[in-house]
Amino acid sequence: MIFNILQIVFLITIAPLVSGVITKIKNNLRLRKGASIWQPYYNLGKLFSKHEVVSEQASWLFRITPLIVFASSLIALFLVPAFIIKSPVQYLGGLLLLIFVLALGRFFLALAGLDTGSSFGGMGASREMFVSSFTEPAAILAFFTVSLNFGTTNLGAMSGTEAIKFSSIMAAISILMVSLAETTRIPVDNQETHLELTMIHEAMVLEYSGRSLALIELASYIKQIVFFTLITTIIYPVVFSAPITYGQILTGGMIYLAKLAGIAVVIAFIEVSLAKMRLFRAVDFLYFSFVISLLSIIVAILGA
Repeated sequence: MIFNILQIVFLITIAPLVSGVITKIKNNLRLRKGASIWQPYYNLGKLFSKHEVVSEQASWLFRITPLIVFASSLIALFLVPAFIIKSPVQYLGGLLLLIFVLALGRFFLALAGLDTGSSFGGMGASREMFVSSFTEPAAILAFFTVSLNFGTTNLGAMSGTEAIKFSSIMAAISILMVSLAETTRIPVDNQETHLELTMIHEAMVLEYSGRSLALIELASYIKQIVFFTLITTIIYPVVFSAPITYGQILTGGMIYLAKLAGIAVVIAFIEVSLAKMRLFRAVDFLYFSFVISLLSIIVAILGA
């Protein structure tokens, strides 16, 4: 149990660092100096130290949404093994529960965007629900491929040997495309701007400030590392069953960080190489992820 708690604390601690590394790689590719990789930590510290300004039109729903969003991301993190296979909640559900808890946070965030009566919040909530109607089916089909390969939807039952399959790689590619939309990244969204015509996630949280905004930002970092961990777990997980030694924990942690660094490089190259798509053109991108998930199921049935 203590190892699981340490793993969760470790993942929460490095979650903002992943975004900082991606931003740094993007700036280097653009031949810019850019901010430090520690900038997300500075931003969180600044937000946690500020007071909140709440709209007069906001109800209790607006106030509790940051806690629900953070809790949903935290539960999702408990469900995904990084390098320790045992999890305190792994028997409560698998991949389908993971989709549900993430959708729960999205649902409340969309309601909070509508709660203040802001036109930007309503626009962002509408766009978020529109995008999620394409990402969730693609993710479910990709997870179905994984369940066919492993015979279970429980991530804790996966092993590295069985994971090296062509269908699993296709499913991981589909989840990578879904993660770009779920983590508000190019080409679906752009988390670096507040322009009206491009905002999706940022429009929903525009009315938040202070500690509430910090919780939402931290939840988005955790959600991002959940998707990245899923990708590494599906392709080739390196996890250790109990009882484990400190040497195994150190080895698993280093391998896990190397896999995260690889995904960070891929994400950075994608964001630098592609432009932000129009909302209805992004549908084609998400359709393609759905098709890849569907083809991965066929390939999994064929045994590849």
